[in-house]
Amino acid sequence: MSFLPVHPNPKKPDFILPAKACDAHCHVFGPADQFPYAPERKYTPVDAPKEQLFALHKHLGFERSVLVQASCHGTDNSAMIDMLEHGEGRYRGVAVVGEELTREEVQRMHEAGVRGIRFNFVKRLVDVKPAAFYHKMAELIAPFGWHIIVYFESQELPDIASLLMDLPTPIAIDHMGRPDVDKGMEHPDFERICELVAQRPDTWVKVGCLERITRQEPPYLDVIPFARHFVETFPDQVLWGTDWPHPNMKSHMPDDGALVDSIPLIAPTAELQQKLLVDNPARLYEFED
Repeated sequence: MSFLPVHPNPKKPDFILPAKACDAHCHVFGPADQFPYAPERKYTPVDAPKEQLFALHKHLGFERSVLVQASCHGTDNSAMIDMLEHGEGRYRGVAVVGEELTREEVQRMHEAGVRGIRFNFVKRLVDVKPAAFYHKMAELIAPFGWHIIVYFESQELPDIASLLMDLPTPIAIDHMGRPDVDKGMEHPDFERICELVAQRPDTWVKVGCLERITRQEPPYLDVIPFARHFVETFPDQVLWGTDWPHPNMKSHMPDDGALVDSIPLIAPTAELQQKLLVDNPARLYEFED
């Protein structure tokens, strides 16, 4: 399967990001000759190395970022940590880990800037593990103050809700839990996500990735009400990220400058924008002023 290359010429955003704004969800891929992809991967992306991401963030106006390990690199976090080491303290990381994880490895990654791990429950992308694995990993990272990013699609939440409620760390829901916009905001699938956030106060929601959830062309207006609901209802529990370089996108490759311009539609006031882009990620990822 071939994948789309990243947008060659993203626009300069009309929306001016606040100082110390954070892209709280992006990836680096490869380059494969330096950081090979995992043999067990379910997709092979186009290389998207750190130099491209550094240049994009400068173009868009982000001063901080959170680099999330993608499933195509498996549990080898080398590419992600390499970027942290070149990020001059402006980047934090989220790792993917396996059974072999030790406290010493958590300590090493913490010193490099990692502040969380990612659990992927999307069955088309990974093989979901027994609950005991997730509890074991959570217990290992909890003393370091890390959190867990959980990636699932809305219809999968009932299968993992009790596990998520029991985790001893904060959690961050990727891509709003991938709600089905055709079902509407009153559908039980979306209401369950909102209930989880309300019932578990140390839960965060990433309100980006409109381009993945939409059924429309840019600017993806069908998804805006879902994202805005989280921002206005849980203003201290929301994050935003580009998801660059947009792995597995098949319909089109979004313009990251245009994605930044969607932020005022999601967070319509300066106060909400400050929380979404600066205050919340600084708190969760321990960025220093």
